[in-house]
Amino acid sequence: MFVREATPDDHLEVRRILDAAMLEPGNVERRIRAGDVLVAGDHLGRPDRPPANGGGTRERILGTLVLEPHSVGEGAPDVGVDAGAHIVAIGVRRRHRGRGFGRRLIETALEREPRLTARFDEGVRPFYERLGFSIEPIDDRRYQGVKHRE
Repeated sequence: MFVREATPDDHLEVRRILDAAMLEPGNVERRIRAGDVLVAGDHLGRPDRPPANGGGTRERILGTLVLEPHSVGEGAPDVGVDAGAHIVAIGVRRRHRGRGFGRRLIETALEREPRLTARFDEGVRPFYERLGFSIEPIDDRRYQGVKHRE
C-alpha cells in the first residue's frame, strides 16, 4: 500500500473515485496543484521481471482525499495557531473499502496537518469514530468531526 501527494497526471483517477462516491470536491485540479490532494493504492505487476519482459509494477490508485487548508483564525482556537485543514472529500473504490486505504489517507493527512475537520453524513460516522474524531451533530442528518495530531 502507498499514500502520496497527487500529481496532475492523477486528476482523472481522483475524479473517477470521487464521482463514484457521489462527492462534489470542487476544483480538484486546483487542489492538486496546491498539493492538497492525497492518493492511496497498491502496485500491480511483476517486480521480479524487467519491464521489457512484461515485468515491473504500476501504481493503481484506489482512494483519494481532498483537503482545503483553514485560514488562520478560521476554525483555529487562537490567532497564530496552525488551523490545519478541512477534509473536503475522501473516497475509496467500493471493492477496496475496509482494507485500510481511508485510514492511511487520514493518518498521512495528520502527518502534514496538526488538525483535521470534516463534515459528513450518518452513514460514514462509524469511519470517523474508529479514527478517533470528536464528533458533534450539525443537524438531524449531518455531523462535524475534529481530530488533532497526537
